[in-house]
Amino acid sequence: MAQKQSQRSSSAKSLKTATKYWSGDVTRRSNALDLESGVFTWDDPARIARLLKRSAEASMRGKSEPYRSAMSMLTFYINRAGEDLSKERRKVLEQAKDELGKAFGRLAG
Repeated sequence: MAQKQSQRSSSAKSLKTATKYWSGDVTRRSNALDLESGVFTWDDPARIARLLKRSAEASMRGKSEPYRSAMSMLTFYINRAGEDLSKERRKVLEQAKDELGKAFGRLAG
């Protein structure tokens, strides 16, 4: 039984590593939006939202509407960072989601 558990741990570790590489590759080579380096490290949620909106609207490569492309990129980054994202950084990025909705006329406020 201990051997089975060890095998599962090894498989889970391999999957985690593969997922890590996959998501990093998506971030580096995304074909949807061209973003400035460090955009997700900015402290101003409205500035992050403006850049995401501008990039999504300018992109000719996105397969979906600009709002969806921009929100997907932001959500992907938040999810990819996972537990490594500080509470403060997560708060700024969650606020950027709200600002992005406002910029596209999706949220009241």
